[in-house]
Amino acid sequence: MLGNESTVLMVADKLTTYRKKRKFSTTREPRGARMRSRKQLIFVIQKHRASHLHYDFRLEAEGVLKSWAVPKGPSLDPRQKRLAVRVEDHPYEYKNFEGTIPRGNYGAGEVIVWDRGTYRSADGDGEEAVLKGLRKGALGIVLRGNKLKGGFSLVRLKRPRQWLLIKKNDTYVSTRDITRDDRSVKSGKRLTDSVQSHWRDG
Repeated sequence: MLGNESTVLMVADKLTTYRKKRKFSTTREPRGARMRSRKQLIFVIQKHRASHLHYDFRLEAEGVLKSWAVPKGPSLDPRQKRLAVRVEDHPYEYKNFEGTIPRGNYGAGEVIVWDRGTYRSADGDGEEAVLKGLRKGALGIVLRGNKLKGGFSLVRLKRPRQWLLIKKNDTYVSTRDITRDDRSVKSGKRLTDSVQSHWRDG
């Protein structure tokens, strides 16, 4: 378990941009107070209706959630290369956030947990393989989620913060539009349903 003082400070530093953008007196988004305590790395995808509908793709690494905004959402078709824009790191606790971000706050709008599960690097076990892929700008991952399974690639483009999210050829390839499965894997709600802001383990 990560828990020494130096690691806590490192995680806090990674969340500086995240915290500066939020008014925690009015939003119930987590500040980020603890780190992971499980052996397997987790991923989460949150469907987010803010100024524009998009999907927030998050991978646990270095005690935080490395995050990308995917405007069209993930695809199971390797021919569909989906733009993924790198955004600020989010706290580990954000994996459970589902609800409404109030008006006047950054990212105001509704959020549901669209998919979640565990993941690993396609190039080896352990977090270091993930970090190496991120530094290179070419990260292969294997997802074990409720909706997304199998191999995916994140490939960095030349433009700042822009990546591509691409499905790899495997037994989970499909031309089916996976985003039509629009219910939360946590609550069963859709964005069109009334959602109360909350975050907790579960």
